[in-house]
Amino acid sequence: MTYRIGIDIGGTFTDCVIHAPGAAPIIVKSPSTPGDFSQGFMNVLSVAAQRLGLSRDALLRQVDAIVHGTTISTNALVTRNTAETGLIATRGHPDVLTLREAPRKRPWNWKIDYPEPYVPRSRTFEVGGRFDSAGNEVEPLDEGDVRRAAAAMRQAGLKAIAVSLLWSFVNPAHELRVAEILAEECPGVPVSLGHQVNPIPREYRRTIATAIDASLRPVVSDYMDRLTRALDAGGFSGRLLIANCAGGMMPPEEITAFPIQSVMSGPTLAPVAARHAAPGRDVIVADMGGTTFDVAAIRGGQILVTPEAMIYEHDMLGLPKVDVRSVGAGGGSIAWVDGGGLLHVGPQSAGARPGPACYGAGGTEATVTDANIVLGIIDPDFFLGGKIRLDQAKAEEAVARVAAKLGLGLRETAFAIHTTANHNMIGAIEDITVNEGLNPRDSLIVTGGGATGCHIAGMADALGLPQFMVPRLSAGLSAHGGLVSDIRWQVSASAYTDSESFAVERVNQTLDDLARRCRGFLDRAAVPQSARRLDPAFLGRYQYQSWEIEVPFDLPAGGALSQADLPALTAAFHAMHKRIYGISDEGNMVEFVTWKMTAVGRTDPAPAPGQPEPSDGLAAPAPKSRRPVYLGPDTGLVDAPVYAGTDCAGGRPVAGPALIEEETMTLLLLPDMTARTDADGNYWINRN
Repeated sequence: MTYRIGIDIGGTFTDCVIHAPGAAPIIVKSPSTPGDFSQGFMNVLSVAAQRLGLSRDALLRQVDAIVHGTTISTNALVTRNTAETGLIATRGHPDVLTLREAPRKRPWNWKIDYPEPYVPRSRTFEVGGRFDSAGNEVEPLDEGDVRRAAAAMRQAGLKAIAVSLLWSFVNPAHELRVAEILAEECPGVPVSLGHQVNPIPREYRRTIATAIDASLRPVVSDYMDRLTRALDAGGFSGRLLIANCAGGMMPPEEITAFPIQSVMSGPTLAPVAARHAAPGRDVIVADMGGTTFDVAAIRGGQILVTPEAMIYEHDMLGLPKVDVRSVGAGGGSIAWVDGGGLLHVGPQSAGARPGPACYGAGGTEATVTDANIVLGIIDPDFFLGGKIRLDQAKAEEAVARVAAKLGLGLRETAFAIHTTANHNMIGAIEDITVNEGLNPRDSLIVTGGGATGCHIAGMADALGLPQFMVPRLSAGLSAHGGLVSDIRWQVSASAYTDSESFAVERVNQTLDDLARRCRGFLDRAAVPQSARRLDPAFLGRYQYQSWEIEVPFDLPAGGALSQADLPALTAAFHAMHKRIYGISDEGNMVEFVTWKMTAVGRTDPAPAPGQPEPSDGLAAPAPKSRRPVYLGPDTGLVDAPVYAGTDCAGGRPVAGPALIEEETMTLLLLPDMTARTDADGNYWINRN
């Protein structure tokens, strides 16, 4: 038998989804291992093998592909555990990372200190040499400056070097020569070049992306090396694919070459899985894990991408990525009371170690998971299907300490923690919908993460949602997303022109080069010809506008543009501008700034089963047990039926208040809610 496996490492658990031909997917979990996430990766493979009745090595020999959503780069950035990096800039322009894009955040708040640049000024070096905007050499490269900078960085013991020179995206000759000199002067030190990492006119975005990429090279390279060696030792001979920030997959050598592509890649796969579960729909993806709550949006089947992704409060990622908004609200989020007696939940988290108090691993702070045990939502004897036994007494002790500070009863405090977490997550949903001019009631919420099933009913009730969906693989939605996502790789190049004097020959040369590079990637990724697709796009703006927007377009059958295609390109720009901003200016000149090409290797996953049809003839399943659940001061304590997920197959209706227990998820239904399953076992819940 040939298996395909998706693995996603979260802050608390590492999720693994196993696909086998002709069988329903299986999901297993294992605690994450901060400090060496590759160990957690191998541990969850051992759990998967045990579930299948195999040894880990026997399983690996039968695996065709492993898709991995890694958090190694994101964690390195969050904890500032990146390599010490030097920056080489054009003489006179060493402060790009300090000035950023000029306007500072909250400009009238004089209490905010000016933020430190990503690469300190003391590790930034200027070199002579200059090209103009047309790529003509104005001043030759001062190789003496480069060698002196290399000597200083070598003496400082820097572990990585970023090179970002003016107009390198038009003519990279100076950056390439700098790289050759650095190879001589600093052998073995990884170097990232701006024209390769992010070839766009935006100086700050190109430079910050290059600096981030360089700082991650030793970290990601070491992780990939340890991971591939462990897999090789286990007899794995299939394909290993790594999730990227664009919602696709890449071979590990491509991620190692450009590690910035792996930043925030884990959460980007949840929208991919949600799009597969509800194709063509407007979707809000609500993914609650152990540490964070991640929200993404899908409009008309298209996952929203943002060029404004932030890594810290003041710095951008520099590259476009799937638009995922995160807040510190997860199952491990800690409840605490401030000096004024106000309850807070998060953003601090108990994480995988020591974890919530109920884990019995040394944690003493009350978390959302502890509160859900006190409320009766989570059965401490059936956590992960009974594989982990939780300590209800420790959960009650932790919540009782918060209750003493609030002056409330035990259950009332647990409910306050539960609903406070809900409100934090609702705020994140409103941020990506209401604040963007969208009504969340017009979208289908699809949940991800093992903790979301305990909270989504209350959130849907507060938001007034008529319907939401909880996938059967919700607890491993990102891991599952890797198995239904395409291989994706994107390149871009600058070729400035405008609609009044469209330089069609230069644009076609640029597109030909991008297509050649994309085909090379697809060759390296061993994608068959029948599964290949190239998706072109351009970044354009109206004359005198400051910012560009991305506009996809179709190439003619011959693969080259002509002057006759210009009206279609400008019309596509006007339509996209109106879609984003609500207005368009058809009489204005359109400037074409950057051209992009995305290489896609289609995986052709099985089609989604679709929403179940209500049937009055189906009887509700028999509950496996009952237990008291506290639903707040208005409803009080209810004797709720508990249903096994396996008994709900075939669309049998389950009416709330009730609990449905899967091995990796508990779904709470409030009164006036009815759940039915589709052909894949996904739960569709309607509010009556």
